[in-house]
Amino acid sequence: MLICTLVATAMVSQAQCPLENKAFKAGEKLEYQLYFNWQFIWLKAGTAQLDISLDTYQGQRVYRANLITKGNQRTDKYFMMRDTLTSFVTPDLMPLYYRKGAREGKRYYIDEARYTYPGNRPHVSQHFVNHEGKVRTNEYDGASCVFDMVSMLLRARSFDPSLYKTGQKIYFPMADGCQIKHATVIFRGRKNFKMDSTGITYRCLVFSFVEYKDHKEKEVVTFYITDDTNHMPVRLDLFLRFGTAKAFLHRHTNLRNPQTSIIK
Repeated sequence: MLICTLVATAMVSQAQCPLENKAFKAGEKLEYQLYFNWQFIWLKAGTAQLDISLDTYQGQRVYRANLITKGNQRTDKYFMMRDTLTSFVTPDLMPLYYRKGAREGKRYYIDEARYTYPGNRPHVSQHFVNHEGKVRTNEYDGASCVFDMVSMLLRARSFDPSLYKTGQKIYFPMADGCQIKHATVIFRGRKNFKMDSTGITYRCLVFSFVEYKDHKEKEVVTFYITDDTNHMPVRLDLFLRFGTAKAFLHRHTNLRNPQTSIIK
């Protein structure tokens, strides 16, 4: 599933890897309702949950983020989805470890990425196990900071949106457990969005994560985050291999900052 985000107009340099966290705190929990489009009908498909806690990784204090998505029995008949994504990041939001265990349809696979910083330069060791149990590894050394989808989501919540102009493209290298990809996010502008479940209207920043194939742009995820210092994701539009899905925020607890994006 997904969720990736915003950097600057150029690749992130090593000097920019540490970033002050202004958006979340340990104990935050975001819960979502998932819907799939199946033959022109929107079905309630399951749930997703993002939990952030304090933990210890290799002797240092870190944030641990768990993102879990789960389809329900109704949609399991068409396409089973059970994804668990875990990310460890430092207090200044530098990634240390990422794992994704995913059951999608009849496939189950595991992605892992371990980050170290020898000589103050990022090194990423990746480990991928496909649905047949075959293992693939990959090593990366470079000058640019590398992120996975969860660590980038955490990091992006502390960026300053006043830097972005509508249509601006944002680039960063992303580890997916198998290889390093050059990811692109496009800022689509600002839009008000009303949550049907709560009736709350949020002032949002809208971004699209895109991929390119044969020089053609393909939308992967469009996401809405609150235009306040929480930068809380409230809506995700997902364009998947098997159709279209949407995720809407259902419940949240223990936010760090006031919700100044709510329109009364």
